[in-house]
Amino acid sequence: MIQAAAFHFVLLTSEGKGTLIKLVYFSRKDSSLESVGNGVQVEEVGLVTSSKKYPILDGKLHFAKFQTSKINECLDFIESKLLHGSCCSHQEISDKKQLLIKATGGGAYKYADLFREKFGIRLDKEDEMDSLVAGANFLLKLRICAVPREAFTYMEGQKDFVQIDASDLFPYLLVSIGSGVSMIKVDGDGKFELVSGTSLGGGTLLGMGMLLTNCQSFDEFLELSHKGDNRNIDMLVRDIYGVTGYSKLGLSATTIASSFGKVSFDNKELKDYKKEDLARSLLRMISNNVAQIAYMNAGHGQLKRIIFGGFFTRGHEYIMETISDGVQYWSKGKAKAMFLRHEGFLGALGAFKSYEKHGLGSLMGHHLTEQSPVASPR
Repeated sequence: MIQAAAFHFVLLTSEGKGTLIKLVYFSRKDSSLESVGNGVQVEEVGLVTSSKKYPILDGKLHFAKFQTSKINECLDFIESKLLHGSCCSHQEISDKKQLLIKATGGGAYKYADLFREKFGIRLDKEDEMDSLVAGANFLLKLRICAVPREAFTYMEGQKDFVQIDASDLFPYLLVSIGSGVSMIKVDGDGKFELVSGTSLGGGTLLGMGMLLTNCQSFDEFLELSHKGDNRNIDMLVRDIYGVTGYSKLGLSATTIASSFGKVSFDNKELKDYKKEDLARSLLRMISNNVAQIAYMNAGHGQLKRIIFGGFFTRGHEYIMETISDGVQYWSKGKAKAMFLRHEGFLGALGAFKSYEKHGLGSLMGHHLTEQSPVASPR
């Protein structure tokens, strides 16, 4: 039986997927779990969901991430914050074996024994797709007074935050970019279907990036790509039709005709190319492909709103710019790509929100938090 009182004091959800564990937990302001790092203040607001009014929240919602290769750092962090065994009103939990921690993704299975042996707790597994959608819906329906800057568009270097009317939210296309890419049509809370996807995603980018540039991490690759020029690698329309492009088809001279196309005509070896240029070209190739497939699926479903989530974008301006340009181009300006500030925590937030099912909805309303990572070692 779930010891509900314990979860009023601290809530934890851990999502292990690929190489990252993403952590979300809630602490009350007057608790002994007060963060001494870069914790995030949560507004003290009345929670209103349907006709039910919940008590005022007075605490913090924290976000953190860890590499699975450094799982012990994650466990030490959990222990240091007492996330494994605290409860309301400073009462001790008599039977930690009854304590459940919400988790989703592959790590919910892979690390179940480790959590049980280390802390005597059981990871309560939530479906990953359910969690992704629930997390996205949760963020998109946050009321403006709580998180005024969650969803945004990004075009020509300009980030524009968007206020979404909850009554006009559905349906939309959620594009979750992880190792691969899942494209999910969301029709409402708990109502969704996987409509498409592609194996060419973040895992492809990092895998090929490591082979081409010797980068050892995703962040290192993104930083390298920022310094590159894909025009030295990609074949452009102007390389085929000249500086005027192909106006009859609406193709400007700078449109990419073939990713990595120039390489096939150059008499060069890999060492002759700049790693920065290779990284930029690869990043654009993957981003353009995701944008095109996303729009094609949104178009078939007559969805004007396309929301991109997952840790792929990382707030990286060039990725967002490329995806936005792709959606803008293929939709002829009728659709826009949208992004979320908490992009990498959709699954964790969705699993966190599942505590509602156990009578802990007072923590779950649609007023919550600003984000800033706490103790997030790379």
